[in-house]
Amino acid sequence: MTRQVIKTNQAPQAIGTYSQAVKVGPTVYLSGQIPLDPQTMELVDGDMRAQITRVFDNLKAVAGAAGGSLADVVKLTVYLTDLLHFALINEVMASYFNEPFPARAAIGVAALPKGAGVEMDAILVLDR
Repeated sequence: MTRQVIKTNQAPQAIGTYSQAVKVGPTVYLSGQIPLDPQTMELVDGDMRAQITRVFDNLKAVAGAAGGSLADVVKLTVYLTDLLHFALINEVMASYFNEPFPARAAIGVAALPKGAGVEMDAILVLDR
């Protein structure tokens, strides 16, 4: 199978040696997104809700560039510097996803790039 690199200006550009996403067959692997504004490449202003929302918006943009949407996410991994925000993840996620919800893991970490409080990556399967 061939690999297709997915890239969009609607999400932050890669800040390292990685692609925003890679598509192999019907599966798309989305790299981790932190709450960077795609225009300024700076962390969004605001509270943790603003950070979580920006991450979901970034993932949504990359999924769209791959020809899919968040409805195609089968696995979501959430990295939090403070697991006390777990309930907020659930609350914000409910505005981006409908049942059946993707499989998910939430992992507490000591630190994230650029001092972000949250990062998420995802796997999509496009069956259209």
